[in-house]
Amino acid sequence: MSIKALARAKINLTLEVIGKRPDGYHEVEMVMQSIELHDYLEFSPTPGGITLTFEGEGLPAGEQNLVYRAAELLRSYGGIRQGASIHLKKYIPVAAGLAGGSADAAATLTALNKMWGAGLSLADLMKLGEQLGSDIPFCLLGGTALANGRGEKVKRLPACPSMGVVLVTPPFGLSTAHVYQSFEQVASINKPDHRGMICAIENNEGHTICSHLVNMLEPVASKLQPAIAAIKGKLLQAGAMGVLMSGSGPTVYGLTPDRDTAHAVADRYDRRDEQVLVTNILNPDL
Repeated sequence: MSIKALARAKINLTLEVIGKRPDGYHEVEMVMQSIELHDYLEFSPTPGGITLTFEGEGLPAGEQNLVYRAAELLRSYGGIRQGASIHLKKYIPVAAGLAGGSADAAATLTALNKMWGAGLSLADLMKLGEQLGSDIPFCLLGGTALANGRGEKVKRLPACPSMGVVLVTPPFGLSTAHVYQSFEQVASINKPDHRGMICAIENNEGHTICSHLVNMLEPVASKLQPAIAAIKGKLLQAGAMGVLMSGSGPTVYGLTPDRDTAHAVADRYDRRDEQVLVTNILNPDL
């Protein structure tokens, strides 16, 4: 029996860097949100090992791919003898701050747990997932959540109101490690008001959500790549209610009241060589 799965991208509504941990990672706190934009995966049982094929550019192959590693981790943990043939169609921009690889790994853990009859709970899968990446537990949970630790400790929040999202991904990449390493060198960075953001979400106040968008990595990334600040300005000029860089970048998003408005903003956006995509906030509870 083949299984089809959608791997949803995410954006950060807030991101606070609290400090460096003894293990070398940074302690963070952030409000994370699933969006409709997704990759597509199909899984089929095989008698042998794991095979992975994909459509899309910029993806690592074989054991370097998070999908492959997630499948092998679950197989080893569960003592599974079956194999799987996996095909991935990539639509989420790669290395863009949207957790595309983590979303693919999360979808893989969920689908293969079902296909192989491993019987693991969501909590079990989240524990496994954090071995591969800090965003994977959130991608397994989905919706709206507050994340702590390295980002792997997630707590579900009330559903964020539905809004349109315009994603702008520039033609350059940013190393997550480099952005974090550069963080200490940027002074006087505003801290996000997580409580204010959560209250705005609970009260379905789109404009207040937009006024609370803060990512402490954004000034660092903008210093490394000034085009990020220019993209924010162009999105606001095109009519977005609020704009922010997602994760460690470089993708910048703009929020709008609905998807139709997001299309209008995207049409007005003065694009150069950026990739512009229109999507919307996604919540399983809505």
